[in-house]
Amino acid sequence: MAPRVDKEQRRREIAISCMDLINQVGIRKLTVSEAAKTAGIGKGTIYEYFENKDDIVFEIININIENYHNEFLENIKDIKTIKDKVFLFFKFVLDESAENQKEFNGYKEYLSVVLSDDNQSMKKYNNKCHIFFTEQLKKIFLEGIEKKELIPKSLDFVDSLIVFENGLTLLKMTQEHFDVSSLCKNFINNLFELIEEKK
Repeated sequence: MAPRVDKEQRRREIAISCMDLINQVGIRKLTVSEAAKTAGIGKGTIYEYFENKDDIVFEIININIENYHNEFLENIKDIKTIKDKVFLFFKFVLDESAENQKEFNGYKEYLSVVLSDDNQSMKKYNNKCHIFFTEQLKKIFLEGIEKKELIPKSLDFVDSLIVFENGLTLLKMTQEHFDVSSLCKNFINNLFELIEEKK
């Protein structure tokens, strides 16, 4: 009798095996055949775990977001101030390391597909991501209010910070020599002048 396969676990394993492939060929040029070959399975078998190419891409992005989330939660434990926690929230756009740039460029291509193909599935997925990151930032601000580091009104700036981060990301993608670090630091420092509790 064949061993029982955990479908979700196997789906995840297949997606992980395709991460380097998607970085090499890109989202647009990725084919289900290539993904199956990279995962060491038949093309027919891959359809037992994924509906189509987009489904494979979503799973890879899900895994990347989950990894980013876990890393974020781990790193935030040692950060004392709310302002530094907010800066950590902007790590994706500020980090110039080779590893992060690979992820950033992958997101850039993903975004170009969303914008040019008007893909409704991707838009729905982006909405879920937006909700997730908004909730994380709200938690940071609520902690700041509870610790008397931030004024209660500061919570009204959460959505604006999400929009600002998205704007920084787009500007970094579309402009040469864009100084994302200075702009981000100036904005957050000025914002905190307004929202920090005065001692």
